[in-house]
Amino acid sequence: MLREDFQNVAPPIVPLLSGGMDSTVLLYELLTGWKGKVFPIAFNYGQRHKRELTAAAAICSRLNTHLCILDFPHFATIASSSQTNAEVPVPEGHYTDASMRVTVVPNRNAVMLNIAAAYAIDLGANTLAYGAHAGDHSVYVDCRPEFVEAMAVLLQVVDYHKLDLFVPYLNRTKRQIAEAGRSLKVPFELTWSCYKGGARHCGRCATCIERREALDGFDPTEYEDNSNFWKEVLRGSR
Repeated sequence: MLREDFQNVAPPIVPLLSGGMDSTVLLYELLTGWKGKVFPIAFNYGQRHKRELTAAAAICSRLNTHLCILDFPHFATIASSSQTNAEVPVPEGHYTDASMRVTVVPNRNAVMLNIAAAYAIDLGANTLAYGAHAGDHSVYVDCRPEFVEAMAVLLQVVDYHKLDLFVPYLNRTKRQIAEAGRSLKVPFELTWSCYKGGARHCGRCATCIERREALDGFDPTEYEDNSNFWKEVLRGSR
């Protein structure tokens, strides 16, 4: 079943953890006053920004929580995008621009959720947690309510052991998620968003712009570009 309320979630639970802001805040929310067990899972799917896996590991180390990192790097050879192909430039600008479609990794979230489902079933968990939020809907098809609802149905029939799908941020903005993380003292400096995968966040790609907007006023991130480019992009998109 599809769940959006923390009070209606049945542990044990397997949250998908990318090492980014949203999934990290979700993990913190699950571990704050949570009585059941939480088993985060992350994926090496051949992404150019593997730095996010280092972030995920650091976050779980901080929380003294075991992290399962599953390797399927060959996925990148059949699911090409700017995230998986170094020859495809990562576009700069806002998520609503048509150019952002090159950042879409075909069917990525469906593949990850299905693999996470197998992991959850093996553990005897009852729920998968997924940090899709309202800001992703415009570009990422596999973050939209229609996709989430279909996945929730699928997780009821893939195995004898049925799983619920928990998506508490589906109708929340990234700023709202950031505010929740701030109240939980989430170490945002440990999280990773940038698609370019450098030593520091570039400050200009869509994920960096979205991150800067969400964390504006309490952003501990070091960016390569400290100009007002991100503010100009946001002004131009409104």
